[in-house]
Amino acid sequence: QVQLVESGGGLVQPGGSLRLSCAASGSGFSITAMGWYRQAPGKQRESVAHITNIGSTSYADSVKGRFTISRDNAKNTVYLQMNSLKPEDTAVYYCNVGGVTLAYKYLEVWGQGTLVTVSS
Repeated sequence: QVQLVESGGGLVQPGGSLRLSCAASGSGFSITAMGWYRQAPGKQRESVAHITNIGSTSYADSVKGRFTISRDNAKNTVYLQMNSLKPEDTAVYYCNVGGVTLAYKYLEVWGQGTLVTVSS
């Protein structure tokens, strides 16, 4: 069983920065891709950023140049550094981790979500 624990959300003024963290724990699971999604009030969940096990990254157009995703494989942790935050970045941010179990089955796990509010 794999569990994800997110941290780092909060209230920040426009133009400010926040760093989200998501730590995976458990056994029998080999992590491959890690990523972040977000869901704003009244909107569908959308992809924000992803990183593969070899460090290749991809970003939504709306966050390119402002957000940076990274991972620490030794700690099974993925980070999202968010700079130049805008009010439209306000959302619940969810961590998503994909990997392979001992039975060679692909599995995706979601974090509980952390709220990011960008407001003056």
